[in-house]
Order: sequence, then structure tokens, then C-alpha cells
Amino acid sequence: MKQHLNTLYITTEGAWLSLDGESVVVSVDNRKLGRIPLINLQAIQTFGWSIGASTQLMAHCAMKGVHISFCNPNGKLLCNVSGFSPGNVLLRRAQYRIADNPHISVMVAREMVAAKILNARVVLQRALRDHSLHASDALEEIVKQLVDSVKSARAATSFSTLLGIEGCAAERYFSAFSHLIIPAELSFVSRSRRPPMDPVNALLSFSYALLSSDCKSALESVGLDSAVGLYHKDRPGRPGLALDLMEEFRAPLADRLVLSLLNRRQLKAKDFQVEESGAVRLSDAARKLVLTSWQERKSETVLHPFLEEKVTIGMLPFIQARLLAQFIRGALDAYPPMLWK
Repeated sequence: MKQHLNTLYITTEGAWLSLDGESVVVSVDNRKLGRIPLINLQAIQTFGWSIGASTQLMAHCAMKGVHISFCNPNGKLLCNVSGFSPGNVLLRRAQYRIADNPHISVMVAREMVAAKILNARVVLQRALRDHSLHASDALEEIVKQLVDSVKSARAATSFSTLLGIEGCAAERYFSAFSHLIIPAELSFVSRSRRPPMDPVNALLSFSYALLSSDCKSALESVGLDSAVGLYHKDRPGRPGLALDLMEEFRAPLADRLVLSLLNRRQLKAKDFQVEESGAVRLSDAARKLVLTSWQERKSETVLHPFLEEKVTIGMLPFIQARLLAQFIRGALDAYPPMLWK
């Protein structure tokens, strides 16, 4: 099993990454800010428009299996640097055959969607249990409706049906999400993505970008093609299988992190900036806080329901990627998604 290592996040504009022996050196204006051994890293992720890296570092990271991702300040992926896939060509050929087989791929997709809805329900239940929330009757009704959505998802036989069920469940879930946010100045009406139009949506989008990157790295590490999804169908530039895998993690990892940061008042309205277009993005300080909290969250341990072992949260995408690969190879009869408790 892959060891859970750290991700190095770089958010300082003008930063330059270089190689010194077996370490990455971070500099700004020829002034060294830090030095980190590559053996301690599984990935390097940058957020900015003017962050660069030497060709020697990129080549060495590719050889050592350390992925480098360059993202804009909002977390949108611009490009990746990675080496030759460690996977075996037979696994990828099997993946492509399943992706082209709607009967098999919809079987996997409906388990992923059902897990997404169940895990979203757990987030709502936890909030109802831990906080004295207004409109709790309405929230409890949504929790019951999500159970029906899970049953419908598991019975779906086509992607169009599954998309409709997922969309309806997401609408119900996000209608309840506003009641989970305690600070009155950070209101949330509905999900807006491109671009996010309020602080909560900006925070959700940034967290989802982090989760997507982790899922992509996990899939590539076991030899799967992260661009060829079973539920999210092929689209140029879209990591379809990474979007598939992250569905079961959205609510328990990204959404709960957002709620924790807001309800603990670690982030406030002043930590967000409104651009001329009306889009909202995190300030540099807020982005650094999210990255630190994300890394801390990944260090926590949970009991994996299928393996019945305690693992760090950061390992979960790698474990699920490996289980998905085993299903594709035929070693498992069905893909077991991660179900939160």
C-alpha cells in the first residue's frame, strides 16, 4: 500500500522551485524560503500565475513519482508534470473496455452516486446532532428524502436516470446546506461554480479542486487512466475518472472542511475578494489556511468499512483507487465505495 506522504503547497506569487540534491528548494527573489526532501512528498501543488519550477526539478520529480500540478489562484488545474505511469497496459485496456460497456459502467456509477448521497446525508445528520439548528424539521425531511434517492440510485439502469437522481439529491442537499452555516454574514443560496459568486461557493470550489487533484494522483499511482471515467464521460481536458472517484468524498471531506472553517469563524467575510466580474475568490491568507487545514484533516484516522482497518484520511483516495483497479481486473465482483459513518 502506498505510504501516506505530504503534499507541498506553494501559494506565493513569484516563487521558484529548484532541485538541490534530493530536495526541492523554494525561493523568492533569490531568497531561499524552505527546503523539503522529496522522499517526504507525494505531490507538489502550486496556486498562482507566476510560480515556476526548474526543468531539473520537474524531470527528477517525474522520475521519482512526485506529481507536480500548476493551478491558478482559485485552484483550477492548468497543467501537470508526471512521469511514466506505473500501471500495466492490460489494466488500462480493461478500464477502456468497461468504460465503453454501459451495462458494467453504470453498475459502478450507481454505487458511487449512492455513496455520494449517503455520505451527504451523514453530514446533515451530524449537523443536526451537533448543533441546535433552525428549520430542523425541514432538514430532517431532506435527510429522509435522501434515503429514497439512494434507493432510486441503486436501482437505476441508465446514465440519464442516474444523472436525474443525482441532480435532484444535490439540489435537496444544498438547499439544506445554508442552514448548516452559522455566521449570518456568510449566506449561501445555491451552488454556483464557474465562477463562484459568493464566499461559500468560492470555498467549496477550492476544496473540490484539492480533492480532485488528490483523486487524480491516486488513480495514476495504481495505473488507471484518470481521464477516462465510468460515470463522467470523456471530455477533452477533464479528468473523468478522478471526478467519479471524488463523488464519495465530496461531502465528508470537502464540505465538512468548509463548514468547520466557517462555523469556527476561522474564515470570515473579509477573507474573500470580489473581482470586477462578480466572481469571489479567497485571499492569499485564506487559501493558506485552507491548505493547512486540508493537510491536517488528511492526517486524521478513520476505520475503513471494507478493509476493516484504521487508515489516515489522506490514504482513502489511494485505497479506493486500488479497490477500483481490483474490480476492473476482475479480482472483485463489485466496486465497494467508501461509506462514512
